Amino acid sequence: MREAVAILDRRRPDFEYDGEMSAEVALNQALMRDRYPFCRLTGPANVLIMPGLDSANLSSQLLEQVGGGKRIGPLLMGLDKPAQIVEMGGTVSDFVNLAALAAHEAIT
Repeated sequence: MREAVAILDRRRPDFEYDGEMSAEVALNQALMRDRYPFCRLTGPANVLIMPGLDSANLSSQLLEQVGGGKRIGPLLMGLDKPAQIVEMGGTVSDFVNLAALAAHEAIT
């Protein structure tokens, strides 16, 4: 994780990012300011990177149900050709979102 942050620091992207922190801190700005005052984020995180597939799947399903947001993924990355997989029971919206991501990868 430290190496990923160092790479981002060198590339100077046009988005906010930070390193390792618990999900409760990343999603709660009051906790973030109290427990992590040196945080680079100006608000709650909108992207979480998980250490493994099981924790990512469980967390994303919980966030979607509790938070009422829209979950996109899992996302495939690092393939030679752009491709995405829609989970069983995926909606039309899921298909459109993942097709748009794959199309974007194809043109970039």
